Amino acid sequence: MAQASLPAIEVLYEDNHVIVVVKPVNVPTQEDDSRDPDLLTMIKQDLKHRHRKPGNVYLGLVHRLDRPVGGVMVFAKTSKAASRLSDAVRTRSIRKIYTAVVNGRPQEPHGTLKHYLLKDTKTNMVSVAVPGKPGAKEAVLDYQVLDHSEGLSLVQVELHTGRPHQIRVQFAAIGCPLVGDQRYGAHLTKPGQQIALWSTELSFEHPTTKETLSFRSAPPASYPWFLWSEKLQ
Repeated sequence: MAQASLPAIEVLYEDNHVIVVVKPVNVPTQEDDSRDPDLLTMIKQDLKHRHRKPGNVYLGLVHRLDRPVGGVMVFAKTSKAASRLSDAVRTRSIRKIYTAVVNGRPQEPHGTLKHYLLKDTKTNMVSVAVPGKPGAKEAVLDYQVLDHSEGLSLVQVELHTGRPHQIRVQFAAIGCPLVGDQRYGAHLTKPGQQIALWSTELSFEHPTTKETLSFRSAPPASYPWFLWSEKLQ
């Protein structure tokens, strides 16, 4: 799937209904104002080439990852699969596990974070709001601290809602912004530093066979991930 100057896309699974891939960092999930190559278009082009499909290729986007974040994603190859997977996202029956490295140490070794988040569409920034504020949506995640090193914490996160920038904003709200987060932890982040957030596990019911499928992807062996290279493989 490699093209000139474009990253290769690792395919973890593919059948007639779905394709599961590892999203590279710094690639938009879908086309944005930057007009940079996006994952949705890249996969469409790859499917068209590999399967020698004439005309347009259908590919349904059912969930997203922020541009700087990498890891496991599923796309639908038919409209029926897209509808069923989108329903699974809405009913929170797709299990999404992330791994993050945060500055400092959360007060509790494990717990649930619940906030109401409000997105400013003009600045593309998300903030914590009081419950009931117009436009604010509930955001819920569970976390478990796996280890500590050099003033940082390795954290496993299970998302129960899929709000924009949710993990990043919620950990910043408790005083533990993600390492490398240029938006919500800029005071602790070096210019150009990569955010330490990875979609490590995705489990869902296959839209037609109803079989439970589960896929994993380990973060890259770069800083700060290499501090826990054995735990993450």
